[in-house]
Amino acid sequence: MARIVMKFGGTSMAGIERIRNVANRVKAEWEAGNQVAVVVSAMSGETDRLVGFCKEASPLYDLREYDVVVSSGEQVTSGLLAIALQALGVPARSWLGWQLPIHTSSAHSSARIGTIDTDALNASLADGAVAVIPGFQGLADDNRVTTLGRGGSDTSAVAVAAAMKADRCDIYTDVDGVYTTDPRIVPRARKLTKVTYEEMLELASVGAKVLQTRSVGLAMKEGVRVRVLSSFEDKSDDDGHRGTLIVGEEEIDDVERQLITGIAHDKNEAKVTLTNVPDRPGAVAHIFGPLAEAGINVDMIVQNVAHATGSTDVTFTVPRAELARALDVLEKSKGPIGYDALIHDTKIAKISVVGVGMRSHAGVAATMFDTLGERRINILAITTSEIKVSVLIHEDETELAVRVLHTAYGLDAPEDEAA
Repeated sequence: MARIVMKFGGTSMAGIERIRNVANRVKAEWEAGNQVAVVVSAMSGETDRLVGFCKEASPLYDLREYDVVVSSGEQVTSGLLAIALQALGVPARSWLGWQLPIHTSSAHSSARIGTIDTDALNASLADGAVAVIPGFQGLADDNRVTTLGRGGSDTSAVAVAAAMKADRCDIYTDVDGVYTTDPRIVPRARKLTKVTYEEMLELASVGAKVLQTRSVGLAMKEGVRVRVLSSFEDKSDDDGHRGTLIVGEEEIDDVERQLITGIAHDKNEAKVTLTNVPDRPGAVAHIFGPLAEAGINVDMIVQNVAHATGSTDVTFTVPRAELARALDVLEKSKGPIGYDALIHDTKIAKISVVGVGMRSHAGVAATMFDTLGERRINILAITTSEIKVSVLIHEDETELAVRVLHTAYGLDAPEDEAA
C-alpha cells in the first residue's frame, strides 16, 4: 500500500464531466489499495472571473477579502469531486484549508505554507476514505483565509505530500510530461522520463509552465518525488513509464543523463536601461534597493564598463506585469540614482538552456552563442548559473531560437518518435 497525493489543475476540473473523469482516476488508485489524498484547483477560468469581480468592486480592494473571494473556486471543486467519488462508491470527504488546518504566513494573496496539521487527515486515510483538499488556500495566525498566489495548488499538493509523508505526488495536467522544449514550437521535442529537482527548478523559473517554481523548490527541500502526467490520456513510453518523474540527482543514472535537459522561453519580461549612472560605490544599491522594497523581482542584470566620463549604463529585466510599477519607482528615485534617461522595452524574450551536465562539460555557452550568431539572432543580455545559460533576444526571433538550439544540442527526437 502506498500513500499518494493526486493534484488536478483547472483544465482537469472544468465541468462535471471532467470532474467525473478525475473521480474515475482517483477511484482506480483507491481500488489498488492506496491511501489517497487529492488536491484540486478551481475550474479553468474561475479564478480569473473571481479576480475580475474584486477589481470591479474596488480597484483598491482589501487583500484579505480578495483571498476570501478567490479561494471559493477551489472550495466548489473539492465539494463536487467528493460528491462524484461518493457516487462511484468511494468514501470521500472534502477538507478545507482551515479544517486541517494548513497554516500559512499572513501575506494575503501570496502567503507561504508553514505547517500542516495531519492528525485528522491521517485518521481519515487510515479508515480508507479519500481526502479531497482545495489547493491554493490556507489559514493565517489570525484565522483569516489566505491564498498562495497564482499556481499555488501545485505548492499545496507538494506541501500536503511532505506533511503526510507520501510516497509520491502526482500532478495531473493537460500535458503528458515534461518535454525538452515546448512541442508546439518543436514537434520533435522529446518527453523526459526523469528530471532532477534542480533542472526542473531552473526550467520553471525561466518560462517552462508545467509546474509552479515554488512547488519544485519545496519538493527539492522536502525530498518529495513528483510525477507530471496527463489527466486526459494514458500514454506510456517504450519502457512503460507514464509521465515525467522529478527526483533527486541520485535517482538518475549516468546513461540517462544528458548534457542539456531542456530549452525554455519566456516572453513575460521587460528590459529596463538606465543611462549614464554615476560610477561610484553604492550607485547600484540606489537602483535595486527601492525595487526590492516595492516587491519587484529583478532578473538579468548587465552593467557596462564605465565610460571615461565616470558613468555607466545599467540594464536589467523585470516581469512585464511589474514594468509600470518599476518605472514609477525608478522615476521617484531619479535623484539618488542620478541617471540621465530611463529606457524600457517589452518586445523581448528570454531563452534558456538547462542541464546538470553543464557542471562537467565546457562549451555549452559557446554552442549557444555560435548557433544564434549563425542565424543572425542578436543577444541583448546574458546570465548564467551552474546549470543554466540564459540570453535575452527580440521576441520575434523566439521560435527560431528555440528550434535551432534544440537541434544544436542534439535534443530532436527521431521523426517516428516526434511529439
